Amino acid sequence: MAGPQRIVIVGAGLGGASAAASLRERGFTGDVVVLGAESHRPYELPPLSKAVLLGDADEPDWAHEDGFYREHDIDLRLGTTATRIELGSRTVIDGHGGEHPFDRLLLATGSHPRTLPVPGTDLPGIHTLRTIDDSLALRAAFGKARQVVIVGAGWIGTEAAAAARRHGVDVTVVDLISAPLLSVLGSEVAAVFRDLHSEHGVRWRLGSGVAEFTGGPEGVRGVRLTDGTELPADLVLMAVGAAPRVDLARLAGLEVSDDGGISVDATLRTAAPDVYAAGDIASQFHPRLDRRVRVEHWSNAKDQGTHVAGNLLGAQEPYLASPFFFSDQYDLGCEYRGLANPDTDELVVRGDLRSREFIAFWLADGAVRAAMNVNVWDDTAALKSLVDNQKRVSPDELKHASLAGLA
Repeated sequence: MAGPQRIVIVGAGLGGASAAASLRERGFTGDVVVLGAESHRPYELPPLSKAVLLGDADEPDWAHEDGFYREHDIDLRLGTTATRIELGSRTVIDGHGGEHPFDRLLLATGSHPRTLPVPGTDLPGIHTLRTIDDSLALRAAFGKARQVVIVGAGWIGTEAAAAARRHGVDVTVVDLISAPLLSVLGSEVAAVFRDLHSEHGVRWRLGSGVAEFTGGPEGVRGVRLTDGTELPADLVLMAVGAAPRVDLARLAGLEVSDDGGISVDATLRTAAPDVYAAGDIASQFHPRLDRRVRVEHWSNAKDQGTHVAGNLLGAQEPYLASPFFFSDQYDLGCEYRGLANPDTDELVVRGDLRSREFIAFWLADGAVRAAMNVNVWDDTAALKSLVDNQKRVSPDELKHASLAGLA
């Protein structure tokens, strides 16, 4: 085949939308079909746990303006769920029985919220957060609630806790871990976030598991912990992570890796001819990290979608970007680049953790694996360079030298 004439993208999230736009920017004039299960046009997820949940916005950040897809001849089919992929005939079947033949296929189906396997998860008043509709419903519920329990002390859980406190609601956060964000930041930096939330009135029940949610048809009344304690609650948010949507790929016979994602090579190509995956579901062999990684952050979906468009058109370029995400909680803003293992990597702090103005570095064998700037914004370009190039720098230099000079 000289080149594709018809490209089908399954998933109308940020990854799929970015890929479709990039195909047109690269001059592709063939058919571009995007299948999306939601009724909303593609949008970015970060505002859902930030600006929208806080009440500072009523809409997400749309991936593109209304009319963009029509103007660029992108066949965006919302409310359309792909149910089967026939690799032999190169066809995607949707839930309405529609058939979508392809020359090249991109899977960008994203993730769905995990829930706990305990009694009571279906009680009224128990929420998850993944879509704009989820965010608006949760915000409205904050306005009526008195006692909120958030299960999960990760990024979604801590950002939602900050939003709930903005709405004046009593908040308790429950998690099995001993400090919020522990697996990402390690105990020393995680303590910064724990103390920040404590100062704003959040109560912690860390090292505790959930046995069941109690209540009845009128709604949730409490959260019973594994130690027998029952926390009163008229609203619960389950923020216990997200699971990649890979059932469609698994049914088609595509390989699913140990991390739950679809196995792709450095170029985001699966083992099936002309089939690629991007975003949350892509378990990529990352050339810089020399191992397989799966990243769930919005920037990864956007950047992989933009990048894979070139490979859908015949290029064979590896995806090399470092993971990136940001968070805003109360008066703390931070950006994280790279991928560290806080259990084994060396932590180097430039600045003062207590002041909440610092840069944290994580080093492995002397190389910068990750960096997070907290309320410090002057060195973002240098941090990106240090992480992308995995520069070997001494701890003393990271603490005291010009970062621009080191980069």
